[in-house]
Amino acid sequence: QVQLVESGGGLVQAGGSLRLSCAASGRPFSSSAMGWFRQRPGKEREFVATITWTIGLTNYADSVKGRFTIFRDLAKNTVFLQMNSLKPEDTAVYYCATKIGRVAVRADEYDYWGQGTLVTVSS
Repeated sequence: QVQLVESGGGLVQAGGSLRLSCAASGRPFSSSAMGWFRQRPGKEREFVATITWTIGLTNYADSVKGRFTIFRDLAKNTVFLQMNSLKPEDTAVYYCATKIGRVAVRADEYDYWGQGTLVTVSS
């Protein structure tokens, strides 16, 4: 059974940084893409960033380009989201997800999801 466990959320002031982690287990991920999504209060879940497991091809939402970086540690089966220059509008529950194949920005293309980790950015 695939399991994705996020960690690293918390409270941070605007302009600060956080690093989220997503530990993946349950199957080989070499043919997979990993994604980060977020759900802000009162909003639908939205794409943040994605990366292919083996090659490391990435894609970002325009709202986070230049501020967030997605990367992975193959040895630890872990994907990270480094978030810098955080803004109050980045406040959300952040979810890790995985799918077979290429990177994707639509949430419904992902097969497995973590439980989410809350990020709160104060102004």
